[in-house]
Amino acid sequence: MDRLLVTGGAGFIGSNFVHHALAHTEANVTVLDKLTYAASEASLEGLPSDRVSLVVGDVADDTLVDRLVAEHDAVVHFAAESHNDNSLDDPSPFIRTNLLGTFALLEAVRKSGVRFHHVSTDEVYGDLDLDDPKRFTEDTPYNPSSPYSASKAGSDHLVRAWVRSFGVQATISNCSNNYGPWQHVEKFIPRQITNVARGDRPKVYGDGMNVRDWIHTEDHSSAVLAILQRGTIGETYLVGADGERSNLEVVRAILRHFGRNEDDIEFVRDRAGHDRRYAIESGKLRSELGWQPRYEDFDAGLAATIEWYLAHEDWWAGVKAATEATYAAKGQ
Repeated sequence: MDRLLVTGGAGFIGSNFVHHALAHTEANVTVLDKLTYAASEASLEGLPSDRVSLVVGDVADDTLVDRLVAEHDAVVHFAAESHNDNSLDDPSPFIRTNLLGTFALLEAVRKSGVRFHHVSTDEVYGDLDLDDPKRFTEDTPYNPSSPYSASKAGSDHLVRAWVRSFGVQATISNCSNNYGPWQHVEKFIPRQITNVARGDRPKVYGDGMNVRDWIHTEDHSSAVLAILQRGTIGETYLVGADGERSNLEVVRAILRHFGRNEDDIEFVRDRAGHDRRYAIESGKLRSELGWQPRYEDFDAGLAATIEWYLAHEDWWAGVKAATEATYAAKGQ
């Protein structure tokens, strides 16, 4: 796989994967990205120009996708509309990118015989009760709760159908919540970091007891590369780092890092259909492919992420006010 096409490679998780792939393989990478508000060319700055190129375009543009896929050995599909709140306001971009975009890519790889890896989310499984001892596994039934998670569930089903019906050489990964560099300030962890960094109170939905299974994006990147290189065609792998934390625990950890009172929190109106708990069982990935997370200590990963945002205020400052104004209009 000397030539990789990475969709959404200027976004948060995709750009981190591009950095990881360049550091751990000899591959040349083409990034296909629409450069929506959640993507940033800055996330690719400093990478060698002889190994990375950016094509600005839409994954749902089948003519463009057909041409690019035919020029590569493998496709890693990160491109997605992914913010739950936005999917509640307007589901249409989620249907176009997550469903029609995945369809266009699947047809292209079917024509060209190119290896395909589809990056998905644990949100397709719905949620778990806070006191439920179970975790999501590869066999957990799908039960999406929002337009976002429903569109991702649909895209997963498309991939499996194309594998079975057409013999497409594809794998799927469903990952837990990511954190790390280059994540837009509308998302939970960077929103709270940047609030506290500016002397404001962090904002927490509802009672703050919603639990997410956090993983540093560097660990997600290494997992995707392991699946791309060694994963069994047609298989699904769940990616998690045993990072279950409630929203309150995460916010209090951020406040501690800044030397602030851990109870200096503003509770705001809950999100509609807010899933209660996600938890990933990643034993298959670890046992079959030998993968292990680097950031097993969540507090260490969080501290590194806080320091990154403090060092890159010039990147996020320009969109912070507009993001908070959007939340304020919703009472959040």
